[in-house]
Amino acid sequence: MKNLSRLLFAMLLVLGYSNANAQDKNNPWQITIGVNAVDAYPNGDGGLFSETFGDEYFNASDHWNILPSLSTISVSKYLSDGISFGITGSLNKIEKWGDISKGPDVTNNVADLSYYGLDGTIKYNFLEGTTIDPFVGVGGGYTWIDEIGAGTLNGTLGFNVWFSENIGLSLQTSYKHAFEDYLSSHFQHSAGISIKFGGTDTDGDGIYDKDDACPDVAGLEAFNGCPDTDGDGIEDSKDDCPNEAGLAELNGCPDSDGDGIADNKDNCPTVAGLKALNGCPDADGDGVTDADDACPNEAGPSANKGCPWADKDGDGVLDKDDKCPDVKGTVANNGCPEVTQAVQATLNEYAKTILFDTGKATIKAQSAAVLGDIIGILKEYPTAKFTVEGHTDSVGSDKLNQRLSDSRANSVKEYLVQNGIDAFRLSALGYGESRPIDSNKTRAGRANNRRVEINLAK
Repeated sequence: MKNLSRLLFAMLLVLGYSNANAQDKNNPWQITIGVNAVDAYPNGDGGLFSETFGDEYFNASDHWNILPSLSTISVSKYLSDGISFGITGSLNKIEKWGDISKGPDVTNNVADLSYYGLDGTIKYNFLEGTTIDPFVGVGGGYTWIDEIGAGTLNGTLGFNVWFSENIGLSLQTSYKHAFEDYLSSHFQHSAGISIKFGGTDTDGDGIYDKDDACPDVAGLEAFNGCPDTDGDGIEDSKDDCPNEAGLAELNGCPDSDGDGIADNKDNCPTVAGLKALNGCPDADGDGVTDADDACPNEAGPSANKGCPWADKDGDGVLDKDDKCPDVKGTVANNGCPEVTQAVQATLNEYAKTILFDTGKATIKAQSAAVLGDIIGILKEYPTAKFTVEGHTDSVGSDKLNQRLSDSRANSVKEYLVQNGIDAFRLSALGYGESRPIDSNKTRAGRANNRRVEINLAK
């Protein structure tokens, strides 16, 4: 019972060490459970490098003590750069000790002796991260054979064969040099299954930091530890709308109106619309969104707020291009009426009847009526420009007649301007006696030559 208590004590120390340090920063643990063999022949009688040291090292049948059950457990912690520290607990049953073995000769016999060991080892792995992983170690411990115990200095050589990232086979041999004469130095060999585990999980998501792409934020295994806050199957780092569940084809953003445009880019997120109009509808297809279209059901240009251009006078020239939008005109004249030859003739028939005081440029009062008719005609052609021309007969000098014709032409122009005709539409020019339309030899002919004409400007 006392020996069993020692074994339980050793196991508790090993497990207690594991639990006390299992949360160190990102350093994996390794636990190995297996069998061990104790070999005390020959050990050089305490001489580490004597000539008999290691003789019959592989003579297991004559010298190895093997307990046919699980008899060793070790727990180690990886530190850094291939270095790890571990504690091993082992038990065995001794029936062979060097040349002495269990038998009928009681004078040279080994009874069933209990063997217990508790050892600490610092190991160095040469090929870290490989399938075959050799190592060496050095350490010390304490070994009991029945009631006798002594400290030992241990040297270890072995290797791991990893079947996967976490499971492997470990083989090792240790030479345990005893510090007391009553305990012989000996070899201890072991073989076992090793399991690597442990590490830090800062965010508590069940994924160790070393494998967690987002170690400070709880996440999902499917996304290597990164979160999917809105649960739409797209991790937050790739989700344009991480707080709103959305569609994969829209990088995780929702599309409330189903128009294929994500709500965060949709100017009209509750009404299906067109991509070209940032998700807004256009019922009449004129390229102006319904919200901005003054005529949403009638196609029109954006320059006119989506409404078609009007043509109030019905002359085929749109009001926006019609210089005379209230008066029917011609396309050739930008929507304004054109002065015909008949209109031109009528103007001049009226203009010829304008009377002046003899030898002066003052218009006689009785000409007001005919001037009113002329003004009426000019207003019918608001964009047309005219030249008021003055003419005289040949009575008097050329210089006097030229000056008189200029004065009379300007006098008529001023009258027309004062009565509502834009000045920029009129020019005045005197021709004196240079353009007669009749003979100056008769009184009637001279009367015809004294005239005013209003002609369409060229």
